[in-house]
Amino acid sequence: MAEKSTRIDKWLWHARVVKTRSLSQKLVLAGKVRINREKAVSASRQVKPGDVLTIALDRQICVYEIVAIGKRRGPYSEASKLYVDHSPPAPKPKDTGTQPSPQKRPDRRQRRALAELRGKII
Repeated sequence: MAEKSTRIDKWLWHARVVKTRSLSQKLVLAGKVRINREKAVSASRQVKPGDVLTIALDRQICVYEIVAIGKRRGPYSEASKLYVDHSPPAPKPKDTGTQPSPQKRPDRRQRRALAELRGKII
C-alpha cells in the first residue's frame, strides 16, 4: 500500500528537484518552497498528492503539482512521474540588435586596420 503523505524534503529529493536530502532541507528552511501558496517553514511538513509546490531555484521558478509519493529515489524517468510541471516558460533572450560576435580572433592585419581606425599607432 502506498503512503498517503511524506515529508517535503524527502519528496523534493525523490523527485530529483535537488541532489541531496540535506540540500532539500536547506531549500525549505530558506523559505524558497511554498505548498499551496503557503510558505513551508519546516522540512518535516507533510505533502500529499494534489498539493501544488512553488519552488524558487537559482534562476527559475518551478511549479509542480504532486501526483504521487515516491517510494525510493529512482532514475529520472521514474521521478518525473511523481509530478506534473506547471512552470511558466523560460523568458526568451531579448535581441539587442548588436552584431554577432566574431567567429575567430582578428589576425595581425585586421588588428592594425582596427588600430588605424581608432587613431592609434602600433
